[in-house]
Amino acid sequence: MSDNITVALAGNPNVGKSTIFNALTGMKQHTGNWAGKTVDNAVGYYKSQKFCYTFVDIPGTYSLMAHSPEEEIARNFLCFQNPDAVVVVCDATCLERNLNLVLQTMEICKNVIVCVNLIDQAKAKKITVNLEMLQKKLGVAVVGTVGHKKKSILSLIDTLDQNTQNKNYLKIKYPKPLETALDILEPKIKEHTNNNINPRWLSLKLLEEDVTLQKQIESFLGKGFLENEDIKSALKEAKTLLQTNGITKEDLEESIVNTIIKEAESITSSVIEKSPKSHSLDRKLDSIFTSRLLGFPIMLLFLGLIFWITISLANYPSELLSRFFTFLETKLSEGMTYLGAPEWLHNCLILGVFRTLSWVVSVMLPPMAIFFPLFTLLEDSGYLPRIAFNLDKPFKSCNACGKQALTMCMGFGCNAVGVTGCRIIDSKRERLLAILTNNLVPCNGRFPTIIAIITMFLCFGNHQSLLSALMLLAVIVLGVIATFILTKFLSVTVLKGTPSSYTLELPPYRKPQITKVIVRSIFDRTLFVLGRAVSVAAPAGLFIWLMANIFVNDASLLTHCASFLDPFGKLLGLDGVILLAFILGLPANEIVMPIIIMAYLNNGFLTESSSLFAMRELFVANGWTINTAISVILFSLFHWPCATSILTIKKETGSIKWTAVAVLLPTVLSILVCMVFNFVIKLF
Repeated sequence: MSDNITVALAGNPNVGKSTIFNALTGMKQHTGNWAGKTVDNAVGYYKSQKFCYTFVDIPGTYSLMAHSPEEEIARNFLCFQNPDAVVVVCDATCLERNLNLVLQTMEICKNVIVCVNLIDQAKAKKITVNLEMLQKKLGVAVVGTVGHKKKSILSLIDTLDQNTQNKNYLKIKYPKPLETALDILEPKIKEHTNNNINPRWLSLKLLEEDVTLQKQIESFLGKGFLENEDIKSALKEAKTLLQTNGITKEDLEESIVNTIIKEAESITSSVIEKSPKSHSLDRKLDSIFTSRLLGFPIMLLFLGLIFWITISLANYPSELLSRFFTFLETKLSEGMTYLGAPEWLHNCLILGVFRTLSWVVSVMLPPMAIFFPLFTLLEDSGYLPRIAFNLDKPFKSCNACGKQALTMCMGFGCNAVGVTGCRIIDSKRERLLAILTNNLVPCNGRFPTIIAIITMFLCFGNHQSLLSALMLLAVIVLGVIATFILTKFLSVTVLKGTPSSYTLELPPYRKPQITKVIVRSIFDRTLFVLGRAVSVAAPAGLFIWLMANIFVNDASLLTHCASFLDPFGKLLGLDGVILLAFILGLPANEIVMPIIIMAYLNNGFLTESSSLFAMRELFVANGWTINTAISVILFSLFHWPCATSILTIKKETGSIKWTAVAVLLPTVLSILVCMVFNFVIKLF
């Protein structure tokens, strides 16, 4: 539309930028307490009394120096998409750090509005921001907001409606040699850009030799721009001047950064009043949650508590779902009989496809529906970055990125989600490390198998759920240790390199928004993961039924395959049936146990045992011991990724080679671990 105005929403991570975007546009962009949650520009629309606005939510970033994909995306949009206005959202509780981005944005864009958000949290922490003084210091419009209050958001729209391009911007004054160099280069840049881009800022970037900007400049201003003789001559003269004053490229960047930081400090000191106790509660909590003595025990306590709640509560809805699907199966069978469907078609669709889907949903949905909200509560409260902080040093010692701690935690819910979450890691090498090792922590698909075996063979007494949770926690710790070991191995062999630096923000502790937590965890995670599992479980159910019902020499294909695999399975402390169940469970780990039961009973279709005691008796009758149970747990912990994870790895890496490595690594590890365990048991 002719009266449409494009507004970019910029800001640091965790300042409520996406909350403001959602409130304005009605879209459901979600925030997360880790840097770089929004990796693409999201677009939404709002109509005020005067204008139609197109709001663009650009990635959260701490600066525009383009040291990460988020910074580069944000910078390129502001530089080359020419938004009519830029709203820089700041956190009122830590304004000084946020002003760093504000000052850099003001160097690029003509029309900037500063939105000081989270005013309510600042007030609670006894922090007062003088908005009028801040506006005077910066020379741009400043508005205070509380992101979740509509009246507050409307004040931002009023400011946008009334705002005209400011001409009294604060101009950052750099050290004298740099200012002299800019005076040489800036007029030539201005002469050949026709004010399409800020000539002072572009002069700074050319002096910095910012290689990430070169392609964008050539695309925006033409390939011949950087080859222009006037510009090349002025650039050479300016660089010579800097060299004469002993300023290297590294010194230049440091000088620019230091100048901006000092300016932000100066402005903050004049507009902020705060009580000495403004951050006292957060700091007291951090002294506990991130301490060397208590940090790791508290992490394990939270993780154990989540597992205990999940184990304790998941059985009831799982049983209800199982009964519902049994009832539905009966009705579907009656319907097919009424329609005169042949028996083979009925068995194929009902006992094969439908029963497999029923197993996956009834076993997988309840623990996910409990685990994901609990995990999201940790994320929403601000504790998740503290986990990354605690695990940063161990991952750094493995030459990996501390953000891998976050992606590893995501893997507890679903390894496919954990692999997707690796996008937050900037370095390609470190991202590959995280992707290749994400499968070493068990997901919700493997929890039921591990929990059932722990309960049947390793935990007894009146406190079975608590003991199972503790044993499961021990298994998880083993998976984490294996993650460190394999990450270190890869980082000194095929993926050599040093750990990159990154910014990890410890955001304020916040009261979780329960409604949003439930919606996000159920719809964005639980149903998403369940949908992908169901899509691969349906054809798997058909394939398993065919194997169990096609007979050769008085034995099913399932039996023949199990017999063929039996010698190798015995080497691992398993048997052929167990090994075949894991192979056929590739589409969804949830169907491993029912396949084992089906093969032992020789029923020709998936069967659910009436109780764990009856299941234990069946397994013992087929040669299971405690050693077998431990071997199955170890194999389940380390074996190859499920089909959903493999497809996700292929999509994220874009490489068949790395996808193959991601499958082979845990496979070889599971075989070696089980062989060694079985050998040691037999030896002693």
